Amino acid sequence: MSTAVTPIKPLRQTISEAEWQARVDLAAAFRLCDLYGMSDLIYTHISARVPDRPERFLLNAHGMLFSEITASSLLTVDLEGQVVTSQPDSPYGLHPAGFVIHSALYRARADIMAAMHTHTVAGMAISALECGLLPLTQTATRFYTRISYHDFNGPERDPGEREKLAIDLGANNVMILRNHGLLTVGASVAQAFNAMYGLERACQAQAMAMACNTKLNHLPPDVVEKSVAMYDPSAIRTYGLLEWPALLRLLDQRNPGYRE
Repeated sequence: MSTAVTPIKPLRQTISEAEWQARVDLAAAFRLCDLYGMSDLIYTHISARVPDRPERFLLNAHGMLFSEITASSLLTVDLEGQVVTSQPDSPYGLHPAGFVIHSALYRARADIMAAMHTHTVAGMAISALECGLLPLTQTATRFYTRISYHDFNGPERDPGEREKLAIDLGANNVMILRNHGLLTVGASVAQAFNAMYGLERACQAQAMAMACNTKLNHLPPDVVEKSVAMYDPSAIRTYGLLEWPALLRLLDQRNPGYRE
């Protein structure tokens, strides 16, 4: 395969304003994922449903680093796996596992507008523990009791796995793919990214604490229950909405090229 860079053709004039905004937010999420150390070369994926075409979603072209992704480089894919929009002459196409995982989520729940999947070292470490995520830190209690688990059955390339993924996620917005990695969903790209950022830090803290080979300070059950309740969506602001404009400002200061 050629190592030459294929120029990205701007798409803004050929798609709806709603889809373009979704593309900008999604491209930002890829850049932020890379910035905060949650990317994995060209692997893993983040997606967003097309707001005015809910039977379609946006996904990264397999072969691009997260730091390269722009609003125009993203694929538009339907729920049957047909690529509707892509860059002409690009050598990069649809990744089977990306399609299986993300189409499963959008098929199952109309409220999901974005999804994020990672293979971070901390996420994979916690996914390999029988205990899963423990309520060892304040951050972990944000997710504790509201997290789902999905058993590993091999790489997620079989469309037949979609129903099981959806069933295991249920009504939750966070799932640990056992022996695999992490998954978050949300009503926006901002919410899905924020959930992943928090989940990743909770996993990092647990992995580091357990690696110290000393007795862990487990929180009393009543304190865990109180903290979990205080993080209930009905008791606290929606995470991601306040943080997202600040994160976009950060990206714009560093390199606004994701908006192209």
